[in-house]
Amino acid sequence: MEEALKKYKVITKYKVQWGQMDAARHVNNTVYLRWAESARIAYFEAMGMDTSFQGGGVGPILGWQDCKYIFPLTFPDTAIVGARTIEKKEDRFIMECAIYSASHKRIAAISKQSIIPYNYGEFKKVGLPHEWVETIDKLDSI
Repeated sequence: MEEALKKYKVITKYKVQWGQMDAARHVNNTVYLRWAESARIAYFEAMGMDTSFQGGGVGPILGWQDCKYIFPLTFPDTAIVGARTIEKKEDRFIMECAIYSASHKRIAAISKQSIIPYNYGEFKKVGLPHEWVETIDKLDSI
């Protein structure tokens, strides 16, 4: 697990809460997506983005996401989430968030997201800003 986490420059940790488990006695699938969302925001902050999204400028918007569930997390545990960019395109970048179990020292889920630059003042998507490309290149080796 430690070796796999070296691919990620932004890493966050979340304590599994008892109430996050569902009737199947494992963490509910939606919680993994919330952890990925929080890790994504931490990545944006590492990029220097204003994550308040106030003022109508250009900011990120989620275009799509998926999640492959590999191993069920349960209470007590800690989810360790690594976030990185795995692909850049003209009008978006693709992120990956890998979720690991600290107790079991193995991957629990992997999520991918398409992040689209969006002009919140004009209500339309825009091209990938040059500043974002530079910052992504500093954070990740693509």
